[in-house]
Amino acid sequence: MEGRNPVLEALRASDRVKRLLIDERCRPDPKLDAILEAASARGLEAERVPRVELDRDGEGRVHNGVVALARPLPDRRLRDVIDEALDAAVDHPLFLLLDEVHYDQNLGAILRTADASGVRAVVVPRRRGAGLSPVVARISMGASEHVPLVRCAILEAMSLLHRAGFRLVGADEHGESLHSDLDLAGPLGLVMGGEDKGLTPPVRQRCDALARIPMVGHVPSLNVSVSTAVLLYERLRQIG
Repeated sequence: MEGRNPVLEALRASDRVKRLLIDERCRPDPKLDAILEAASARGLEAERVPRVELDRDGEGRVHNGVVALARPLPDRRLRDVIDEALDAAVDHPLFLLLDEVHYDQNLGAILRTADASGVRAVVVPRRRGAGLSPVVARISMGASEHVPLVRCAILEAMSLLHRAGFRLVGADEHGESLHSDLDLAGPLGLVMGGEDKGLTPPVRQRCDALARIPMVGHVPSLNVSVSTAVLLYERLRQIG
């Protein structure tokens, strides 16, 4: 992994970082100091190396002088994450389902907002849509360390959540209700469509309600990461 924020959050979240490489020419600053402090707390010593070595080891080439070699994040089963939320008696547990979101930048931004708004897990399809990449981790500012990204067929995920007592609300420009008129409290699965097609018909049909965000301009839709943020923060407003 690469970049100061993803590396710092990985060090804070777990012990999966095994080597920490820092550009030998990096000057001290608060973020770098925080990384070194978090590494020290994990018993890890930073290695000062030439920038060319970071360029070689970094996958996205946007490392800002910091690269970490780490074990992969563990694969999580959606059923287990749902059970954890229910066993912990979490108030208003929330899962976010992404129906074919393809762009890494959108997924990264969504993960960052998901962490800020209390999402238990983000679900993406097994075969279609973006997954966890260096770009996603960087755009998420390290939120990918804290919000599990679960691979699961979306219809299967909807079925699991329904059986566990979750309502399913989809975002759709033709939804029958304004997003602010719907009850978004309680156990909720929020379903967002992809960049080009929105919700696919089978997914739309299985939602308990469809939320419409009001539009007063000429462009008929919002970016999916923006739409997601609007709905997540409306939920936060409702639950106080």
